[in-house]
Amino acid sequence: MPGLAIRKGDRVAMIAGKDRGAEGRVLAVLPKKRKVIVEGVNRVTRHEKVRPNRRGGQEGGIQHKEAAIDVSNVALVCPTDGPTRVGHRVEDGASVRVCRKCGTEL
Repeated sequence: MPGLAIRKGDRVAMIAGKDRGAEGRVLAVLPKKRKVIVEGVNRVTRHEKVRPNRRGGQEGGIQHKEAAIDVSNVALVCPTDGPTRVGHRVEDGASVRVCRKCGTEL
């Protein structure tokens, strides 16, 4: 299975789902599941128990965090053109990611 064109730290836009149109930074990439976790997008609520341990215990209660999103629902954001597809070009023996609209390196 080929790798994903999106990497940790990239700026992406949601193109489908309940948060369509939102933009955020990629916090984590899960290539085996073909999912990404984007900052501020697809926030879910989790109820967590208080778990005592030797260091003082973990806070319980309602926690809000980002859930994983399928990679097909996000598009990489080009600084000049906005959301775009990703192309690849070989320069000096190394493959670089390029914007499909304008050809600039991402």
